[in-house]
Amino acid sequence: MRITDRGYGEEGRERLSLVPENVDDLWHLAHVLEPGDLVEGDTTRRIQRNDDQMRDTGGQREHLFVTLEVGEVEFARFANRLRVSGVIVACSREDQLNAHHTINVEEHDEITVEKQFKPDQTERLEEATEAAENPDVAIATVEEGAAYVHTVQQYGTEEYASFTKPTGKGDYSRPREELFAELAEALAHLNADAVILAGPGFTKQDALDYIQAEYRDLSESITTVDTSAAGDRGVHEVLKRGAVDDVQKETRISKEATLIDDLTAEIAQGAKATYGPDDVAEAAEFGAVETLLVVDDRLRTERQGEGDWAIDANEVIESVEQQGGDVVVFSSEFDPGQQLSNLGGIAAILRYRLQ
Repeated sequence: MRITDRGYGEEGRERLSLVPENVDDLWHLAHVLEPGDLVEGDTTRRIQRNDDQMRDTGGQREHLFVTLEVGEVEFARFANRLRVSGVIVACSREDQLNAHHTINVEEHDEITVEKQFKPDQTERLEEATEAAENPDVAIATVEEGAAYVHTVQQYGTEEYASFTKPTGKGDYSRPREELFAELAEALAHLNADAVILAGPGFTKQDALDYIQAEYRDLSESITTVDTSAAGDRGVHEVLKRGAVDDVQKETRISKEATLIDDLTAEIAQGAKATYGPDDVAEAAEFGAVETLLVVDDRLRTERQGEGDWAIDANEVIESVEQQGGDVVVFSSEFDPGQQLSNLGGIAAILRYRLQ
């Protein structure tokens, strides 16, 4: 994310001109923009023409500069775009005022956002700006007969490829080199800046030996990590152990993986943890919250007044911050965020046990 300009609008609202540089940045914006915010940008709109000189042909698209009062925001990950819909409140053509419109924001499109940013939203944008300097990372996990490749995104990890090649004895078994070759080919095609190769036993080392012999350039970007499993479980172990942090100064999802493990451990012991909106709000009222955990999509729903929590999420966050606690907003796209969603979307690691 690039911030190209800063200023202030009416009623003390902050104005930021932003350029999303990748899909991660579009995802960040989806969790920053809210109904009532103002978004300015270039767009095209079909203009209806129906006058004495020209028969109405259904309209032609024209380039406009518009300001929308945001109504809805949709992150279309597979289309690599962010859809911002709302009512036009300012426009280069006055006859389009008050019409409904959608701006499609794609990578490298500049928009200006005017709103009263909440602290966690400002922090999210700062993280996105800093992340532009982080290298692209892939996690490859391998075990006998199977290999998986995941890409590391700021909104979580995604499975890029998986391969199954039965090895060992039997009519359907295949040489292990076939599995290693497919894994190496996928990693070479992905062209990540860094690759973490993980898995149980000696299989990953055998895979690395193959890659070093056949894909020497690729092998220079690989580091290895021991895990007890491959696939999603192996990826979780890699993140928990901080292996990604060795190639990324700070990664959001490895922090989330560690925190969710700390939370579940405390819950299992009946110790310094609580979850669910009512219990977390009570803990915040007592000043007992050391770290507040909340899922981004649930927080957004509550802020828009569309949720069912009996508490005010913003008040709980402000209370925790004022009392020196940390607030971590989890990605709903990644497994720790999904685990947190199953606990009601909000939880807390406490300074002391509440009776």
